[in-house]
Amino acid sequence: MSAAGAKTPRTVEDQLARVLAAVHPLDTEVRAVQRAAGRTLAEPATAAHDIPLFDNSAMDGFAVRAADVADASAEHPITLRVVADLPAGVSIDPALAAGEAARIMTGSPTPTDADAIVPFEDTAGGLADSLGEVRVLRAPAKPGAFVRRRGADLHRGDEVVRAGERLGPFQVAAAVAAGVSQVVVTRAPRVAVVSTGSELLAAGEPAARGRIPDSNGPLLEQLVAGADAEFVLVARVLDEADAVRAVTAEAQERGADVIVFTGGVSAGAYEPVRGAFDGGGEVEFTPVSMQPGKPQAFGVLSSGALVFGLPGNPVSVAVSFEVFVRPALLALQGRGVIQRSRLSLVADAAWRTPPGRRQYLPAVVDLAAGTVAPATSGGSGSHLAGGLARARAFAIVPAEVEAVAVGDRIDVMLVE
Repeated sequence: MSAAGAKTPRTVEDQLARVLAAVHPLDTEVRAVQRAAGRTLAEPATAAHDIPLFDNSAMDGFAVRAADVADASAEHPITLRVVADLPAGVSIDPALAAGEAARIMTGSPTPTDADAIVPFEDTAGGLADSLGEVRVLRAPAKPGAFVRRRGADLHRGDEVVRAGERLGPFQVAAAVAAGVSQVVVTRAPRVAVVSTGSELLAAGEPAARGRIPDSNGPLLEQLVAGADAEFVLVARVLDEADAVRAVTAEAQERGADVIVFTGGVSAGAYEPVRGAFDGGGEVEFTPVSMQPGKPQAFGVLSSGALVFGLPGNPVSVAVSFEVFVRPALLALQGRGVIQRSRLSLVADAAWRTPPGRRQYLPAVVDLAAGTVAPATSGGSGSHLAGGLARARAFAIVPAEVEAVAVGDRIDVMLVE
């Protein structure tokens, strides 16, 4: 029996714990907030000023003294003298005496003397001929109506984006709105992706008996980019241990923080990753109680680079990345949440599960209906790359469950 076969399979949790124990957050850098999209905050971003910056109008209409128009109605309109015009961008603060109003556009500063906004729709004439006087047909509901108060959203010094959060579009917009110009972020992990296999063809090469396209490389390129990491190397090597050693050295020379191999980690006769690292003490090869993705390798090189050895079949690569590599890449960035979102959904189809191993099944989900079903009729075979095109999630079935029946509740990891 091989060394790999002699080992007791490790649980997914134990393998992930081993991976995360080796992760240390990367260096930080200061970036302009507009150039920090996709990065993780190492320090919280705090508001440089209030949001809103000043009291302003929530409507196009007229800034008024609420008491002046408290009794306005369509039957008994109240006429006010319009003494100022306030388009967006003005800084003036006109005085309003009793019976006076200012025409105002959405976002314009509210005059200090005004305490309500009457929308154009509640006046006679609206925009037409409204700079002399205006007739108010409907009283504001209360003082403060349609006035956005300074600091109602955030105050200066408030935390806009927490440390450990990713700067996505919403977070960047909020930071800019709060006057944040620079942020402290973790640098992006530098990753090398290496497909092993003498049978592999580059995308677009003519197919031939015994040769298959390398789909793992493009798959990992997308997955790594989706985890906000950047590439230093993407390579494909033959089933030769020396080729693996050479590409490992190149990846380290290029400053890789993480090297991800696909294929060559099992117990077959031609396993180049195992041949290059097994027995060296830096990389451990171990079975994990999961399907697909049972053979796994992980270790830390003397350079500090993390090495992942994933099985060679595409579905195994996708599952192994989501379960082990992606959490490590996010932990390197100091991300507060490193796991995908999960839901409990109802099985819309029946399927078999592997005995004694946790199943990660490529699945389609209907969030409106609350259901999940296999993405392919072939089940969770690790070679069924075509089914990945339909998968939007992985259904996770515990090792002790022998079969899933229609109507069963299933834990689902969303990947889109």
